[in-house]
Amino acid sequence: MQFLLAFIVAGPLVGAAAALLPAPPGLKGKSPEQAVLRHGVTVTGVILAAAIALTLGFDHDTPSRFQATTDISWIQALNVRIHLGIDGISLPLLLMTALLFFLCALYSYFKLPAGPSPKAFVALLLVLESGTLATFAVLDLLLFFLAFEMVLIPMYFLIARWGGAQRQAAAWRFILYTLLGSVVMLLGLLLIGLNSGTFDMVALASDNGRELSHSTQILAVLAIGIGLAVKTPMWPLHSWLPDAHTAAPTVGSVLLAGVLLKMGTYGFVRILLPATPDGMATFAPYLGAFAAVGIVYGSLACLALARKGGKGDLKRLIAYSSVGHMGFVLLGIATMTPTGVNGALFANIAHGLITGLLFFLVGALKDRYGTADLDTLAGATGAALYGRAPRFGALLAFAAVASLGLPGLAGFWGEMLALFGAFDPAEGLSRPAFLTYMAFGAFGTLLTAAYLLIVVRRVCMGDPKAASAAPAALADIQRYEFAAWTPLAALTVLAGLWPAVLLGLTDPAVQKLLAGGNS
Repeated sequence: MQFLLAFIVAGPLVGAAAALLPAPPGLKGKSPEQAVLRHGVTVTGVILAAAIALTLGFDHDTPSRFQATTDISWIQALNVRIHLGIDGISLPLLLMTALLFFLCALYSYFKLPAGPSPKAFVALLLVLESGTLATFAVLDLLLFFLAFEMVLIPMYFLIARWGGAQRQAAAWRFILYTLLGSVVMLLGLLLIGLNSGTFDMVALASDNGRELSHSTQILAVLAIGIGLAVKTPMWPLHSWLPDAHTAAPTVGSVLLAGVLLKMGTYGFVRILLPATPDGMATFAPYLGAFAAVGIVYGSLACLALARKGGKGDLKRLIAYSSVGHMGFVLLGIATMTPTGVNGALFANIAHGLITGLLFFLVGALKDRYGTADLDTLAGATGAALYGRAPRFGALLAFAAVASLGLPGLAGFWGEMLALFGAFDPAEGLSRPAFLTYMAFGAFGTLLTAAYLLIVVRRVCMGDPKAASAAPAALADIQRYEFAAWTPLAALTVLAGLWPAVLLGLTDPAVQKLLAGGNS
């Protein structure tokens, strides 16, 4: 188990280095480009297999205990250790990350985005995978920061070199926002580590903030929270996200929404809730307010983009929907209750599966039409997917209703639990304030249903008056697309019908985390 976790974290880095080497003559296939793309599929597939083996070997009777741990001294002067481990909170995120990277590598093998060398593309993808997996596996504050920052450069180049229109400006905005947030976050992490005498997350969680004064906790939560909120992204620190999603290649958008946004919310749960409980209690009402505003703001922005004549880009619309969905995650965390935090963790996984599928679908739709402009897709030469590509249209409608939180699908449980947590927040938090946030969240679910149903009606049904003018030929779902998208759809149904699989992992770990490390 120790070896598996270390291999999962370090394996993609070795694969990235190997991707830059010349392919052996017997493995070149039809071309060197095909060889390196096949290499990317192989490496991410092996990492996914290792993650599945780790999950099967995980002791599901004690998910609150860190397992597969490695603890080696690294920088003695700062008491920094290479400390790895997983529990019921990090295991689902680790497994989902490995799955999404494999599916993206598989999709890219058949549909590589236009850009420079495929070698560079595969190497950057694997470095990005290593950084995201390490973020969910490390148990040292400074290692967490290094892993957190490790993903920025590869994602910057994926957007800037393989993206679409306005990719340079979008990539610069992404890197500047996240780097500035990270600088402030590093100050907060150092503040916690130097004042408590340790950077070890397990020790900090067990101490539960007793070694930190109230003012220190306030400063730490403010500094670390800003860095995490930028990555989440929390309103009003979200403005880098729509441009980055719109300009990124399809797999870049899938990974940005499905994995990178989760790193921010994971930091709130893993670091701030257990290590600085008093500081979190002070800022929780403000975090809840920002979350509630973000839910409504994201939905209203999507409605504006979805209306006829709004010239809305479908990728941009889904990016704004992420602001609303991640608002539910932040609202659940702000309640500081087991119900709310479990809802936040469930919503994290649901958003990764559903929004990842949506970006795959919109990317494929853009490849077929050369545009993701909603007015074009719904106009005289529009998609009308139900009649022209019925399986594609059905899957797009499925992803949309899953995203709006239809009961029986994964999107429902996380949002419901977050709202339940807001109904009865932790002791010491203002219940009237959180009831107001709950009302905002409930209103946001109605707005979400409105804009997603508008999108389905316009893109899948088309304009009935112009149906005869639309071209007849449109490729339905291809085999490689079916292979890349089916796991996400199946897991969305499984998590919706059987939520106990995920909640059985997260709940004991959350209970222990909120109890100050005591089971």
